[in-house]
Amino acid sequence: MSNPSRVLWGLVPALLGVALLAGCSNGNGGASIASVNGENISKTQLDSKLEDSAASKQVLNTIVQGMLIDQYAKDNNIVISQADIDKKEAEIKAKYPAGQFEQILKAQNLTEKDVQDILRQQLVLEAAVGKNVKITDAQIKDYFDKNHQTLDKPEQVRAKHILVADPKTAAMIEQQLKSGGDFAALAKKYSTDPSTKDKGGELGFFQKGQMVPAFQAAAFTQKIGVVGPPVKSPFGYHVIVVEERKPATVATLANSHDQIASTLRDQQDQTQIPQFLQNLRTKAKIVVFDDRFASAFPSPLPSGAKPEGPPPGPQQ
Repeated sequence: MSNPSRVLWGLVPALLGVALLAGCSNGNGGASIASVNGENISKTQLDSKLEDSAASKQVLNTIVQGMLIDQYAKDNNIVISQADIDKKEAEIKAKYPAGQFEQILKAQNLTEKDVQDILRQQLVLEAAVGKNVKITDAQIKDYFDKNHQTLDKPEQVRAKHILVADPKTAAMIEQQLKSGGDFAALAKKYSTDPSTKDKGGELGFFQKGQMVPAFQAAAFTQKIGVVGPPVKSPFGYHVIVVEERKPATVATLANSHDQIASTLRDQQDQTQIPQFLQNLRTKAKIVVFDDRFASAFPSPLPSGAKPEGPPPGPQQ
């Protein structure tokens, strides 16, 4: 299994490019999208500028690559189930504190469907090169011997908090929680932490050194499920509930085996996937009808071959 967070965000620029070009191709090209002192800017003007930009060639390349992957999957009967896609997405989300994954998608203007399309194509690629990936026990042991210290895992806690500006509000929230108040509702109403207030105050797992000292001291000493007294930090006053604690573990070959195998498989994937994609492109018949995009595919045509004209369609 490859590193899910690296896989996803390595492919995000490609999807952004596809979204950009898709947006340019919508109808009603003569409509105005903005005006400057009463002078309109048409969608056609914007589309023309975008299509003439260097970035447009990269966008076209990413669309071609996606089509090649989809065609390969169809030709080779590679079917990716929704369950496999959902599992992959869950692995990625687990790498981030609660709510951060969704915030990243929002910041990148990506939808859930966009992410699942990326993951489906990534799973196709993994299936395509997977038969050539071989991980032996000897390789795993060698990696462990060289990297075992980096595989040790420090103590971690999972906590949620409500951050407010003053001790009076913090004390009021503490009392409401101890009287059975709903943590998520109170976080949404009172918390000044924009990254967690709409996520029930969830911070996810963290280790020592990732939080400010006062918050860290409370989080690593409070009992699980207990509403702690307000804690002052440079950000304000925190009402904290610790939800889960993971003790530190020392890596052994046994408890690191699967993690190491995943790392080594990921390394081999990333060596083989670029070559696999290049082979797909080399074998493909790619015809460019617009001279502005001719340089997007610099590979020479086979000897004696000539570009075809555009496909038949209504004539202007």
